[in-house]
Amino acid sequence: QAQLVESGGGLVQAGGSLRLSCAASGRTFGNSAMGWFRQAPGNEREFVGTISWSGGTTIYADSVKGRFTISRDNVKNTVYLQMNSLKPEDTAVYYCAARRAAAAYTASNGYDYWGQGTQVTVSS
Repeated sequence: QAQLVESGGGLVQAGGSLRLSCAASGRTFGNSAMGWFRQAPGNEREFVGTISWSGGTTIYADSVKGRFTISRDNVKNTVYLQMNSLKPEDTAVYYCAARRAAAAYTASNGYDYWGQGTQVTVSS
C-alpha cells in the first residue's frame, strides 16, 4: 500500500521559514511527479507547487513563487518544500501528493496518492 507521510509543519512568525518533508513508502516513487497542495479553513484545496520525477521541472503557484522551493531525493523517496518569507496567508494544512506519471502537474485531480497533511501556522 502506497503511503505518503508529511512532517515539518508548525508555528512560525511572519518572515520565518519552515521545511516540510514528504516520505513515500510502499512503492517506488522515483518515476512519479510529486505535488504540494494546501487548504486553509473555509477554502478549497489549492495548488502550491509540483516537481517532475527527475526533478528537472518545477512549477509554482504565483502566490508562493520566489519564496517556496520544491526538491526531491529519489534515493530516500522523499520530497521537500522549503518555505521562506512566510506570510500569515500561508497558514493552511499542507498536503503532499504523488501521481502515476512522470510529468509535473498542477491540478489536484491528476494525483493518485495523498498524505494526511501537516499544519502550518504563520503568526503576524
